Amino acid sequence: MMKQLLQLLAGILRILLRKKCPVQFGDLTRASPVSSCFGFDRGTPVDRYYIENFFREQGGLISGKVLEVGDSSYSRKFSQGGADSCNVLQHAALGTDADANAIIGDLTDSATLPENRFDCFICAQTFQYTFEIQKAVAGAFRLLKPGGVLLATVPGISQISRYDADRYGEYWRFTVDSVTKLFEPVFTGGVEIASFGNALSATLLLQGVPLEELPAPALLDDHDRNYPMIITIVARKAR
Repeated sequence: MMKQLLQLLAGILRILLRKKCPVQFGDLTRASPVSSCFGFDRGTPVDRYYIENFFREQGGLISGKVLEVGDSSYSRKFSQGGADSCNVLQHAALGTDADANAIIGDLTDSATLPENRFDCFICAQTFQYTFEIQKAVAGAFRLLKPGGVLLATVPGISQISRYDADRYGEYWRFTVDSVTKLFEPVFTGGVEIASFGNALSATLLLQGVPLEELPAPALLDDHDRNYPMIITIVARKAR
């Protein structure tokens, strides 16, 4: 009950903030962003539009035994009724904050990861925090059963998440080319990579302007390969 009340109050505060300090889209001379936390304090960050659309479209693959990094929110929200169980992968660095029922592991350390266990692994906006990126890709592969699928998103154009960078380090921004070279040699069962974004959506994210202040969400649907804000990955482990 208390959590729901806090969420309601936070929503009201976001609405009041937007009304008090509306975005002036014509002012491009400001050095400081509208929001320094991706727009979370004003509403829904623009990158979530692409990320959630991706998992919604891939909902049929979120089935069987599912593992997700951090929590199971996307697993439970977008699975189209085929998930037998939703497990969570958390890093040992979380310490006492870790879920007691979670798998504690490190994608770069295969000894901490179960092998051939999951039908689907959801890894949203995570690989950028791993310096040993090739080991992390191999770790994601290890977790999956033969025939299993990795559903992942990584940032292209984005600001630094200061909260996460101060705790874990933030090392990478990706392109379609770099993602292709990272995943195709490992996931020989097939890899599908796409990019989403355009100059407007990239500007909105960098400025911290949320979805709620965009004149029309359809403006985000015109994708420009020169402005890859979010890159999505569907990678299959060969049977």
